Amino acid sequence: MLLTLLQATAQASNTASKINVEQLLDRLLNWGIEVGKDILAAIIIYIVGRFIIKQISRLVSKILEKRKLEISVQTFLKSLLSILLNLILAFAIISKLGVETTSFAAILASAGVAIGMALSGNLSNFAGGLIILVFKPFKVGDYIDGQGASGTVKEIQIFHTILATVDNRIIYVPNGALSSNAITNYSKQDMRRAEWVFGVEYGEDYEKVKAVLERIIAADERILTTPAPFIGLGALSASSVDIKVRVWTKTENYWDVYFDMNKIVYDTFNKEGIGFPFPQLTVHQAKD
Repeated sequence: MLLTLLQATAQASNTASKINVEQLLDRLLNWGIEVGKDILAAIIIYIVGRFIIKQISRLVSKILEKRKLEISVQTFLKSLLSILLNLILAFAIISKLGVETTSFAAILASAGVAIGMALSGNLSNFAGGLIILVFKPFKVGDYIDGQGASGTVKEIQIFHTILATVDNRIIYVPNGALSSNAITNYSKQDMRRAEWVFGVEYGEDYEKVKAVLERIIAADERILTTPAPFIGLGALSASSVDIKVRVWTKTENYWDVYFDMNKIVYDTFNKEGIGFPFPQLTVHQAKD
């Protein structure tokens, strides 16, 4: 009798264990299906979201081009829009995966304070980018000099301004530094003044030298007549008579005029017999 009772108890225990395992497996299977659905939905949201972001970016680019906004403003707005749209997509994916967006936003806000303090420099760069766009000390295509870097402005991004140097190097300059320090913009004005100092030997006829320079200047159509060119005797140096020349030209012609003038003056002075000075040292010998 006792043996029969023990066998019945063991059989009931085995049956209960089988039921528990089956229930556990059933729950795991259901959970895996639900999680799989969420992951699949998140992947679909990502793919569709990226497609929508690209379409929106293209549409905004066309609108900005039609409105003929400056390239610097266009690049800044497109960068900002891309960041905002990707943040929205990230929140949508996180929400679909079952993470509470309210609690996540609270955590993100708390972390944002700490991150903001750590990245205060980037925040100042962001503010600097806005200042550059509003007050426009320079724009894309300008040649600037500031903060130890010189070059042509290629892009004005959210945090940095990209410069291309004359030897085709790319420099990323923080916007905060550019907006709060002195900048030289060589492209802001339509005209620039070019200046030279030509030294001739002592004894040369100043009026002859001046006439030759006036003839060279008049022959160059890139040199403007208003403001009028200036030629004057600048200084009597130790070994030369220094003649100062100042002319005005369009900004885009500045360097061509500057280097061409040096070459033409050198060739013309040699043809006219106008001597260039050499450093001289006079030695007086004492008599016994």
